[in-house]
Amino acid sequence: MWIPTEHEKYGVVIASFRGTVPHGLSLEIGDTVQILEKCDGWYRGFALKNPNIKGVFPSNYIHLKNACVKNKGQFEMVIPTEDSVITEMTSTLRDWGTMWKQLYVRNEGDLFHRLWHIMNEILDLRRQVLVGHLTHDRMKDVKRHITARLDWGNEQLGLDLVPRKEYAMVDPDEISITELYRLMEHRHRKKDTPVPASSHHLFVQMKSLMCSNLGEELEVIFSLFDSKENRPISERFFLRLNRNGLPKCPEKPERHCSLFVDLSSSELRKDIYITVHIIRIGRMGAGEKKNACNVQYRRPFGCAVLSIADLLAGDSKDDLILKVYMCNTESDWYQIHENIIKKLNVRYNLTGSNAGLAVSLQLFHGDIEQIRRDYTSMFTQGVSITRKLGFSNIIMPGEMRNDLYITIERGEFEKGGKSVARNVEVMMHIVDSCGQILKDFISFGSGEPPASKFHSFVLYHNNSPRWAELLKLPIPVDKFRGAHIRFEFRHCSTKEKGEKKLFGFSFMPLIQENGRTLPDGTHELIVHKCEENTNLQDSSRYLKLPFSKGILLGNNHQAIKITKESFWITSFLCSTKLTQNGDMLDLLKWRAHPDKIAGCLTKLKDIDGSEIVKFLQDTLDTLFGILDENSQKYGSKVFDSLVHIINLLQDSKFHHFKPVMDTYIESHFAGALAYRDLIKVLKWHVDRVTDMEIQEHIHEVLKAQEYIFKYIVQSRRLFSLATGGQNEEEFRCCIQELLMSIRFFLSQESKGASALTQSQAVFLYSFPAVYSELLKLFDVREVANLVHDTLGSLPTIMHVDESLQAVKLQCIGKTVESQLYTHPDSRYILLPVVLHHLHMHLQEQKDLTMCARILSNIFCFIKKNSSEKTVLEEIDVIVNSLLDILLRTILEITSRPQPSGSAMRLQFQDVTGEFVSCLLSLLRQMTDRHYQQLLDRFSTKDDLRDFLLQIFTVFRILIRPEMFPKDWTVMRLVANNVIITTVLYLSDALRKNFLNENFDYKIWDSYFYLAVIFINQLCLQLEMFTPSKKKKVLEKYGDMRVTMGCEIFSMWQNLGEHKLHFIPALIGPFLEVTLIPQPDLRNVMIPIFHDMMDWEQRRSGNFKQVEAKLIDKLDSLMSEGKGDETYRELFNSILLKKIERETWRESGVSLIATVTRLMERLLDYRDCMKMGEVDGKKIGCTVSLLNFYKTELNKEEMYIRYIHKLYDLHLKAQNFTEAGYTLLLYDELLEWSDRPLREFLNYPMQTEWQRKEYLHLTIIQNFDRGKCWENGIILCRKIAEQYESYYDYRNLSKMRMMEASLYDKIMDQQRLEPEFFRVGFYGKKFPFFLRNKEFVCRGHDYERLEAFQQRMLNEFPHAIAMQHANQPDETIFQAEAQYLQIYAVTPIPESQEVLQREGIPDNIKSFYKVNHIWRFRYDRPFHKGTKDKENEFKSLWVERTTLILVQSLPGISRWFEVEKREIVEMSPLENAIEVLENKNQQLRTLISQCQTRQMQNINPLTMCLNGVIDAAVNGGVARYQEAFFVKEYILNHPEDGEKITRLRELMLEQAQILEFGLAVHEKFVPQDMRPLHKKLVDQFFVMKSSLGIQEFSACVQASPVHFPNGSPRVCRNSAPASVSPDGARVIPRRSPLSYPAVNRYSSSSLSSQASAEVSNITGQSESSDEVFNMQPSPSTSSLSSTHSASPNVTSSAPSSARASPLLSDKHKHSRENSCLSPRERPCSAIYPIPAEPSQRMLFNHIGDGALPRSDPNLSGPEKAVNTTPSSWSLDSGKEARNMSESGKLMSPPVPPRPTQTASPARHVASVSPSPAGRSPMKGSMQSFTPSPVECHSSGLISNSPVLSGSYSSGISSLSRCSTSETSGFESQGSEQTIPNYSVSEEPMRKESKTPPPYSVYERTLRRPVPLPHSLSIPVTADPPALPPKPLLARPNNQETSSRRTEQVPRPRPLPRKVSQL
Repeated sequence: MWIPTEHEKYGVVIASFRGTVPHGLSLEIGDTVQILEKCDGWYRGFALKNPNIKGVFPSNYIHLKNACVKNKGQFEMVIPTEDSVITEMTSTLRDWGTMWKQLYVRNEGDLFHRLWHIMNEILDLRRQVLVGHLTHDRMKDVKRHITARLDWGNEQLGLDLVPRKEYAMVDPDEISITELYRLMEHRHRKKDTPVPASSHHLFVQMKSLMCSNLGEELEVIFSLFDSKENRPISERFFLRLNRNGLPKCPEKPERHCSLFVDLSSSELRKDIYITVHIIRIGRMGAGEKKNACNVQYRRPFGCAVLSIADLLAGDSKDDLILKVYMCNTESDWYQIHENIIKKLNVRYNLTGSNAGLAVSLQLFHGDIEQIRRDYTSMFTQGVSITRKLGFSNIIMPGEMRNDLYITIERGEFEKGGKSVARNVEVMMHIVDSCGQILKDFISFGSGEPPASKFHSFVLYHNNSPRWAELLKLPIPVDKFRGAHIRFEFRHCSTKEKGEKKLFGFSFMPLIQENGRTLPDGTHELIVHKCEENTNLQDSSRYLKLPFSKGILLGNNHQAIKITKESFWITSFLCSTKLTQNGDMLDLLKWRAHPDKIAGCLTKLKDIDGSEIVKFLQDTLDTLFGILDENSQKYGSKVFDSLVHIINLLQDSKFHHFKPVMDTYIESHFAGALAYRDLIKVLKWHVDRVTDMEIQEHIHEVLKAQEYIFKYIVQSRRLFSLATGGQNEEEFRCCIQELLMSIRFFLSQESKGASALTQSQAVFLYSFPAVYSELLKLFDVREVANLVHDTLGSLPTIMHVDESLQAVKLQCIGKTVESQLYTHPDSRYILLPVVLHHLHMHLQEQKDLTMCARILSNIFCFIKKNSSEKTVLEEIDVIVNSLLDILLRTILEITSRPQPSGSAMRLQFQDVTGEFVSCLLSLLRQMTDRHYQQLLDRFSTKDDLRDFLLQIFTVFRILIRPEMFPKDWTVMRLVANNVIITTVLYLSDALRKNFLNENFDYKIWDSYFYLAVIFINQLCLQLEMFTPSKKKKVLEKYGDMRVTMGCEIFSMWQNLGEHKLHFIPALIGPFLEVTLIPQPDLRNVMIPIFHDMMDWEQRRSGNFKQVEAKLIDKLDSLMSEGKGDETYRELFNSILLKKIERETWRESGVSLIATVTRLMERLLDYRDCMKMGEVDGKKIGCTVSLLNFYKTELNKEEMYIRYIHKLYDLHLKAQNFTEAGYTLLLYDELLEWSDRPLREFLNYPMQTEWQRKEYLHLTIIQNFDRGKCWENGIILCRKIAEQYESYYDYRNLSKMRMMEASLYDKIMDQQRLEPEFFRVGFYGKKFPFFLRNKEFVCRGHDYERLEAFQQRMLNEFPHAIAMQHANQPDETIFQAEAQYLQIYAVTPIPESQEVLQREGIPDNIKSFYKVNHIWRFRYDRPFHKGTKDKENEFKSLWVERTTLILVQSLPGISRWFEVEKREIVEMSPLENAIEVLENKNQQLRTLISQCQTRQMQNINPLTMCLNGVIDAAVNGGVARYQEAFFVKEYILNHPEDGEKITRLRELMLEQAQILEFGLAVHEKFVPQDMRPLHKKLVDQFFVMKSSLGIQEFSACVQASPVHFPNGSPRVCRNSAPASVSPDGARVIPRRSPLSYPAVNRYSSSSLSSQASAEVSNITGQSESSDEVFNMQPSPSTSSLSSTHSASPNVTSSAPSSARASPLLSDKHKHSRENSCLSPRERPCSAIYPIPAEPSQRMLFNHIGDGALPRSDPNLSGPEKAVNTTPSSWSLDSGKEARNMSESGKLMSPPVPPRPTQTASPARHVASVSPSPAGRSPMKGSMQSFTPSPVECHSSGLISNSPVLSGSYSSGISSLSRCSTSETSGFESQGSEQTIPNYSVSEEPMRKESKTPPPYSVYERTLRRPVPLPHSLSIPVTADPPALPPKPLLARPNNQETSSRRTEQVPRPRPLPRKVSQL
């Protein structure tokens, strides 16, 4: 049975549990669980990380922890009772764990590893805390380390700053907001600006002395030297090295490591040096024999120096090697370090052994005790402490020191009868008063134990030696008196005995006769001569002698033998017990000399402060003793002396002695009567303040008032204890009189900074310190009243000096911080006067920092004592007095410009933050009653209105992101909680007072604006928080956004008809709120839009304003990342449901649909823009959005913005042509006018003319870079006309030159023809603008199908490639996936005129083949009926699909959507006719090129002739004859009579052309190919006989290909004249499938060995590539083969150069070769050619019979034959239009043939776009079975892929995938893309096909090229840009004419002039 748990409430999972049992809860190790019930070893509960899922788990998997339970029952909350630091550590480490892994993912390795180390450190420290064995101090230290590391990690990871108090997190509800702010600010400052350490310590470790020949022991002496003052500043660190240069005692670190302590910041400068002196212990001379002398001497060895500045850059310099120098003469040894520092290198050089000293140095910062804690190991192992010389900067009480520093300076000695100078050694002893030598009181330095005697080093042969050796004598005070120092001088012999002979001595008593200690300074001592064996043990014998040359003992004038010899020492005493000051001694011994008391008290001020504080207690006892003895005589002087001592302790050096004085007052002071004299003298001074001109002394008195009052109070207490409280009233009267004098003194006013003002300031500064003393004698109310009266007597702020104002405010501040203010009774008395002064200061906006601090303290007290009844009254007082001024102050300081200096700016922010925290504290403390009283206080509505506006404005300021640092989330949440609480109170006042007739728009607007920015705050967006943080916030505050949202809705509903005032102003703000991803908030706020629509409908009958505002704001908000798909659905569903019953439902649905569609596009746009590189998806999405703004929304400004976004994308992707077209959209909106335009985007303020000029020039530049020079020429002309009209000939000249340069580029530079691909996007996972639509895309240069396919798959990595080209079904459309269907398509040029003209170079024609293309096609071969295995041509039909785009390519995008598709079926006979026509045209072209020498070699013609003749001889033409000329077919198809006749004509025509071709071939064929030519001639006669042709003598003479004057009319660099039986035939281009990777011959029975021979002869020639470009046939027909090509033959025509960047220049630039072959389109490498023929046949919408025929026997007019359209073909408007657009060209004569009028039997099916797919473009993507890409090039017929793989007679295996009829013209110019201007007398598109503003067409009749309006040129008399059109033969077809008449230009989607942009 499950039982609710009582104590087992909280635990940690210690083993993972998978939850495999029924109702089991899956748990991971480390999870924390809350337990609800238990049963038989199982618990039921939930994991705290996911409290919604409850389940059971084994109890033995859980480690229970102590916890307390709040709200027992269903909603109980369990809080672990562990240390708060442990709780924080655990939760923080959990949060870090997730982020730590993300660091690895983001490749932030450095932070990843640092954080890992920190986490491990925290875990180790956590273990120490949990074990619980730490001492209190150690626990505190560990917590400090933990919190420091937690703060560091939080800062590095961008987490929140945690407010802490004594290392524990604080609950913001438990402390006042002002205190919270201070805690946050303290931690923030600690984080930002570490406090610089005031003391520093240098760690020195001696490693070794590296020297080649040591052999002797060494002494190394370190010290710090100030080169500026030329003196040592530290004691010495002394250590000994062994003979190897290593420390003698390595096991004792304190012997070779030292810490130089207490260096001040001023001493860390470059002129402080570490000096190292090295003394060797050994023989006198370094080079003497080892046995010369056994006596050891101390001799100079070397010196090293290092500037401490080298350590300032970094803290540690491990193993520095210091160079060791030796002085040139030993007499300079005492100053060798100075010489090295000064670089006087003539006095020193490197030691002979070139020694190096290895040391380790490290600089520590901070208090020495802190260093001990941080580096415990260093102090545990042992380190010697080296002090500074003398006292440190701060003298600590209790510090016991009695150190005498002696420096042995120098000596002057006589030779002593010797010929050379002496080797003098000094030995020093300390002798006590009994004559005994004191043991172990001579310290050579730290690191070496003290010794009993000292030997100086010896300088060789020097009678004036200088040693400068510093020694410390730490002699105890009891041994100091009577002791003296004795110096013995010995000559050190260098002889073998090495004797040291005594020859003199000196001594120095430590205490002088007058009792004073030896004074500091240099002393010249007398050297007393003595014999070698003199015994100096009896000190009494020589102590009577004089010791110093300036001092002789009494009258003892004994003969001094050694007056010439002297010895100098310097002494310096550092003692806390002994004094060298005589005046100090006289004062302390005042009873011995009563007559000197007055003088001693006067001299006290001149005594050094360190001497006074050393004897502080004795001095104070002396003063009060004198006061007790004779107060009348010495009272004033004692008072002055006491004031001097009190003020001395204010000095920072002696500041730490204040506790000593406090202790003295409490424990040792005994002056029970002193209070009377002190009060009396103090009152005397105060009464005379106003009269005295010189106020320095009274300033001193007033500064000391705190301690004077302490003495007064203590004295009175001692008196009361002694007398039982006598004279109490008298004492009270004295105090009252004293305070009255003070009040009078304070109330005096003086203008300016007078002496009185300064005195008042001095008094106020120290007055608050008196309160605590007064409280010892009076009760709280009395003291409070005294203070109240005193502070109340201050003069008004207007008439006092500013310095006094500041001090007065400081006094108020100290009053609030004092103990007195903590009592409720005194607070109630003091608060009014405090608030009064604060109010005055705030009103004047002065001393704001101090005001803020005082207010903060006031609110801290209120929060701490919030349980007391008086608090409510205090809040009443504060609200009435300060709320208004507080609001005004915040408004004032936040509206000021921030100071520029960083320190000033920081102070400014601090002040603002403090005031804000005060305001929030006040508002949080206010109750309902306070709010009601506040609102009732306003007498008029205007006052209330002003107050509400003011507080709403302040709240908006508080919400600003910059109000608090970004990691202060805790503070922000508290502030928001206070704001929302206050707003809920104030909204009632708003409803009651400002609705209906009292409605006030401004205040309501302010309210809504505040609510909106409140909800939009970043710190309230819980979705961005970690789960744990979100949970904490929701538990503490709930979701404040929802609360405020509900309040907005409630207030909105209260507005009634006043809602109209806020429409449309509030639409944007409310929309921003609804975009927040909070479902409850959205459900509350979205219905407001319905309400707005309703009220707007009532007012104006529509809601255009609502719609416009919604659309404007959506764009900006969604581009900022707001909103999602869920919001779009919710918006749609909620509003549609709301408007169901409205009368305006229809227009409402329309608006909602428009907004929803816009959201779809904006979401797609935002998702696309997140990607890195520019790709088609980004561009396509931008185009979709741009068009939506233009067509559906008519938002011109947004439209223009997106034009420029699209332009930038194109530039980034280097789509320069598209960039030019894009910018044309904006250009078209402008006119050539002088209307001024405002600054917009990157455009400056300028006229419309200037902006349009700039746009023209930019567009021309882009067209130039995109090689779209024809478009650039049109723009050049337009802008040139403007220059000409303004007579701006300079710019006109430049423009004409630019235009000329573009013409040159057309003729000279190479252009590549792009491939075009059809792409279908199917499935719901595609973005909206692509979903279930088909597009045609213009490929990049050299981009073939495989590359394009791979690019698309890279852009859509989740897409699935479809393997077929069929239209997908509905299941694909609705699938939750992405399907891509891609294959190649052929462009159909809009007009054929330019392409059909004679003499136009291919450079020009190539532009028109691939530019301004609306229509594309691909063919699919199929068999209808039974397939004849013997002759597949009988049943081979072609399904031709034409895709019509919404806009022409190229345009503003590289791809456009397919608007419509048309499907037509071509019969086998029509297909055969088309194949032969194309082949004949190709032959004509090659023959013409050969005649005009345009080909570099004759190979292409050879190949073509061979292919046709070989196929014809072997039965190619016969297949057609078998299929269509048999009687059975003619009877079954009587309607095909004309077509059969036409086919027969074409066969005969082909024979004529071949004969002429062979004649030309014979003329140019090289000698080595003559055999092949002969073979061709023989085969040709066989072919003729097979066709039943005998001779064409007449025709041959006229040549089968009739050219004017017997040869084609050509111009330089132009293509040959087109030879065509039709004036309007179209020539398809090849698809990839129609172009095998290598050229192939047919292996059919029609092929012959000649094919192989040709391959062998010419296969290596790259120029023949497209001639060999035969179609591989999947069919089993004998007519073709897919494997018959020679592998050696490669394609190289320029059209294929797109995929062959390695082509030789020879063929890249060869017009002769380039014209020979169709473009190469390899089969898809991914998808093999299917077994069933999948071929595309070109379909021309104009029936063959409708075409005019070229006949040499007909005149021009006769050649325009009336067409008889069939019922299914030419009757359609599409057919008629195409025919009329094509025009009828006058063609050169061809052999006579009958006029053909039969119309081809073609089946046309017009297929509309699929509704489901929104687009007609439904193709197969990944079959990538490349369909034929066909280009109509009139009159030029290439080898058709429908023909056999070999060059057959024109009959090919039609089982090939497509008909690719690429003309020689196309081939020739394929590398030079020329703009495609459709040739037509007028725009021939249907009405719905209005040309877009970026299409290029020509309007006028003079200029035959249709251009878009943007590029159109007005009719001028200028010569046309292009050759004039040939005479057009207009067809008589009435339908065509009527159709043409109906054509009108496309309407413009946007008005031309609507904007000032």
